[in-house]
Amino acid sequence: MSDVRAAVAQNPLWYHTLELAPGVVTPGWFDLRPIVARLPWPDVRGKRCLDVGTYDGFLAFELEKRGAAEVVATDISDHNQWDWSWAMRRRGGEFLDAVAGPDKGLGFRIAHEALGSAVVKHEVNVYDLTPEPVGGPFDVVVCGSLMLHLKNPVLAMERIRGVVRDGGELMSAEQIDPLLTLTARRRPAMSFRAGQETQWAIPNAAAHRALVEAAGFRVERSVRPFVEPFGPGHAPDATPLRTKLLTRVVARGTGVPHSALLARAV
Repeated sequence: MSDVRAAVAQNPLWYHTLELAPGVVTPGWFDLRPIVARLPWPDVRGKRCLDVGTYDGFLAFELEKRGAAEVVATDISDHNQWDWSWAMRRRGGEFLDAVAGPDKGLGFRIAHEALGSAVVKHEVNVYDLTPEPVGGPFDVVVCGSLMLHLKNPVLAMERIRGVVRDGGELMSAEQIDPLLTLTARRRPAMSFRAGQETQWAIPNAAAHRALVEAAGFRVERSVRPFVEPFGPGHAPDATPLRTKLLTRVVARGTGVPHSALLARAV
């Protein structure tokens, strides 16, 4: 156990809060454990599954726990491959190297070893996602909190559709704008962030659904908006009071408001 603690301490920044051994929990920025049961999971038992944008691997390891026959995970290989704005293109990678460490996949590897996981990870940008490098197609794909970081989320979702077999399933969870979700319940809308803090556009719940449908999926089930709680490693919450209040109204909690749905490839 002391070896696991030492390994956890080697990673400068954990995105996911993961319990790697009894009493050993990573200081993640976000803690999905309280809300994982609320997500609209498909039955993954005996199926071939993919986690897109895995980061430290929480959803990939959850697929294993739920009985998937095979789990593949993908993510970019280094911080330079983020969808940086023009202004940040030259220094964005260096900035995240200093904040999160130069080895973007370190957290995943530490967790993978500590958990004795059989997940296979490929360093593939979602824009370059095709069946060949990841051995697709897949029965189930999951993707969480990725689209807000992309300049072209429609293209990214189409690439995801390209690795799901016809009739396969997608579970998508994305951050949503609470004001737009409240004021435009049925009209797809997004707030544009222009690449600030690696964020490009935050949809309302209707736009999240429309994005998935535009890429060749049929939404079969969705859940009420919820909050993704901050983890123990998160920086002090600087969310404006107005946004916090709107989040409480829309998602009934404190954290980052999210929408989640289950869709089938058509």
